[in-house]
Amino acid sequence: MIGEKYSNSVKMLPLSNETVHRRIYEISNEIENTVIQRIKGSGWYALQLDETTDVAGCAVLLVIVRYIHNNSAEEEMLLCKPLKTHTTGEEIFKMIDSYITEKELNWNQCINICTDGAKAMTGKYSGFVARVKNVVPEIESSHCIIHRQALAVKKIPPVLKNVLDEAVKIVNFIKSRPLNSRIFAVLCEEMGSQFTTLLLHTEVRWLSRGKVLVRLFTLRNEVMVFLNDSSFELSSRITDIKWLQCLAYLADVFSSLNELNLSLQGTSVTVISLYDKIQAKLNKIQFWESCINRGISECFPTLHDFVCESKTALSAEITSEIINHLQNLQVSIREYFPRREEDLDWVRNPFSVPVEKFHQTLTVKQIEQLIDVAADGNLKTTFNSATLLQFWAQLRSEYPELANFAVKKLLPFATTYRCEVGFSKYALTKTDLRSKLNPEADMRIQLSNIEPDIDKLVSNKQAHPSH
Repeated sequence: MIGEKYSNSVKMLPLSNETVHRRIYEISNEIENTVIQRIKGSGWYALQLDETTDVAGCAVLLVIVRYIHNNSAEEEMLLCKPLKTHTTGEEIFKMIDSYITEKELNWNQCINICTDGAKAMTGKYSGFVARVKNVVPEIESSHCIIHRQALAVKKIPPVLKNVLDEAVKIVNFIKSRPLNSRIFAVLCEEMGSQFTTLLLHTEVRWLSRGKVLVRLFTLRNEVMVFLNDSSFELSSRITDIKWLQCLAYLADVFSSLNELNLSLQGTSVTVISLYDKIQAKLNKIQFWESCINRGISECFPTLHDFVCESKTALSAEITSEIINHLQNLQVSIREYFPRREEDLDWVRNPFSVPVEKFHQTLTVKQIEQLIDVAADGNLKTTFNSATLLQFWAQLRSEYPELANFAVKKLLPFATTYRCEVGFSKYALTKTDLRSKLNPEADMRIQLSNIEPDIDKLVSNKQAHPSH
């Protein structure tokens, strides 16, 4: 923030723990005041929130806010506070409501709340969202798209689930015993393998399935050699062609789903853009099903390479299992991501859609302004160089009815990604060695993109007369 030269000079100053703590708090307070003022000047804001348990067993609530400042969306930490007793919707609402009241914010300006879908957040009668709707009935809520995607792809047909379970057992047999792990690493080195270790599987890590299966399939020859002289009951699986075909398919499909999950992560994303990615993946799954039905396996490269290498063909049984899984995936994704009733193509691109299409969803004034926007050649250049939210935010003064409607559709959070990132930083800040730390001020500084007014903070200090 102040450069390496001055940073080194600051490090030479002898500061007590209390002085460091006080300065962290003052910088955090300056950032918080700036955030509050910007929220008040934004017109609307959206929230995402989540709770976790820290190393000391304390329940921690983290709330991130998104608002408009200088025609751009900003995402900042609103609060990070411990829940002293229960983690119910009532306690969460009390904490956030008291903070909003204290900072003189307005619940009526909050247009959307994004949560992880937990009962305390979304319970129909006593959840946090339900309690907010008692105050602001028109407020909308959403379930994190990343969480929904993870739930949508969780179900697997019994045959493929059995292959996955057996693959995990094989990995655990090698990884859970230190001697086995060391011998396997030496074996991989002697065979000139790209990797020397397998990866452990865990259900709570959403990317685990794909990574574990890809690594196991890549090292299948090494695993086969390792298990040759073993009495392990699943040793024969690693030489079973049908079992390996299923493993190759699972490695491919979960790797692709991992790519989707990663593409949904990030800051400043909108519901519209993430729904487009979900729809694209759904279309691909439909295409994969049609390919497998026609006996084409190129859409699954690992499976295709194995089939060619082993000079075998997919059996009718394996083909049926793959098709069944792909069909179930489509049903599950549609269940968690139903088709949006509202047509927002004009928000995505106001220059390429017929205005007549929106006579039923837009007011007369909004349609007139949409016609003006679509006919403005200068705005086309701006549209190509700005994000959707920036584009519509800068039109609020000239086309208020249309632009404000668009901004309200783009401002809500699509995921709780920022909360998850915040919890990762929280875990690095509050450790076993600092288990009594209250990291709220530290968290605000770490998560904020706002530079504090250092000159203002310094001007409020009285210099020591001896210096």
